[in-house]
Amino acid sequence: MLTREHTQTAQDFLEAADREFAAGDLVQGSEKLWGAATRAVMAVAQQRGWEHRSHRSLKNAVIRLSQEQEHPEILLAGFLAAEKFHRNFYHDDMEDYERDADRPIVERFVERMLALAG
Repeated sequence: MLTREHTQTAQDFLEAADREFAAGDLVQGSEKLWGAATRAVMAVAQQRGWEHRSHRSLKNAVIRLSQEQEHPEILLAGFLAAEKFHRNFYHDDMEDYERDADRPIVERFVERMLALAG
């Protein structure tokens, strides 16, 4: 898959997450939000020639990218928040306040990653 395809898929998943959350399907909304985050990371990692085919490699890519940033905690917090939504897909145990607080963090993370993918 090409970088631009990962970018488009990330945007599509972000929109799908909004629809799922609006429809009250918190589990599918969570998975789509996680999907948006991972596809955005894949876009940047692929563009840079980095491994991006496992959860570990995606996390390592975010760590590498965060080291390049002026405020590295922003990217790390975004990925960690996205991981909560991934876990929520399997366990459906995310509290409303967590979802409300973390969702915009993940959305900004995706936007930042897509900007890095250019």
